[in-house]
Amino acid sequence: MTEVARKTSRAKPVPKIALVLGSGAARGWAHIGVIRELEELGIKPDLVVGSSVGAVVGGAYASDNLDRFETWIQGLRRVDIIRLLDLKMSGGGFLQGKSLMGAIEQQIGDPAIEDLDIPYACVATELGSGREVWLREGSLLEACRASIALPGMFAPTRADDGQLLVDGGLVNPVPVSLARALGGDIVIAVNLNGDIIGRHFFLHDEDHNEDDGDVQDSERRHAEEDDSDEVLGSWSSRLKTGIGVSLDSYISSLRKKESPDPGLFDVMAGSIDIMQDRITRSRMAGEPPDIHITPKLSHIGLMDFDRGEESVAEGREATRRRIEELAALPGVAMKK
Repeated sequence: MTEVARKTSRAKPVPKIALVLGSGAARGWAHIGVIRELEELGIKPDLVVGSSVGAVVGGAYASDNLDRFETWIQGLRRVDIIRLLDLKMSGGGFLQGKSLMGAIEQQIGDPAIEDLDIPYACVATELGSGREVWLREGSLLEACRASIALPGMFAPTRADDGQLLVDGGLVNPVPVSLARALGGDIVIAVNLNGDIIGRHFFLHDEDHNEDDGDVQDSERRHAEEDDSDEVLGSWSSRLKTGIGVSLDSYISSLRKKESPDPGLFDVMAGSIDIMQDRITRSRMAGEPPDIHITPKLSHIGLMDFDRGEESVAEGREATRRRIEELAALPGVAMKK
């Protein structure tokens, strides 16, 4: 064996970088900021895995459609979100998810997972057994739909074997274990559940920290709220007719009006926040990532999908806070 051959045979393989995108509903837009900042630093993941909203953002990235997806989320208004809530009181959830998934399909398409540019997988939960399910092939959209099926909100989906699947965040909100199983040597995990306890489904106007002196922005915001109220009026009438109960506190929470009592989804959202925080702490204690990125998102409500710009910015900032750790990773050549 020549000297060159000996040196080549002794060369260490380049470690695979896995990006793990955690659950967190509207806070998930922060994942886009993390990805953008990693790109600018010269760090490109070799594989990406996600849970719940992390599955959707990861799917957009792995299918090379993140630019289009980001443009879409940056333009979302509250009324647009409400229009995507396809109410139907059957099938195990308030919402069927067809309108939402149709909108997502327009942004990222529906490729087969095995054909994606970057190896990808996401997590769902088998409702009958509580088993963690890893989705690694087949329709990207169907996998994302299963992973985001938040209990009580979205109807479950049915797997090929007939089992009902719900949100992956129930069992593995930040699926580091899946990334390791797929060959990730270096795991960069994004945890959206670090400071969320006690938050609401939607936050109220005073939590937006908007400039009261900006008259034009104020007028635009009030016009959007009036539009939202009109849509909500029709939507809430169908909801009340469908289940025959008073949902005034719930409708109030959607309109961001003050109410002395929490709305229906306020309680659901708060409970889910507690659950995911506790599960995340437990799972990550036993399966720690190499880099743990934790955006500060307590000001973003579970359904504040119209606050994409803020979430993306905080994702970038959270990544910058880990720049020294990222620079120290083996095999990583930082651009800045």
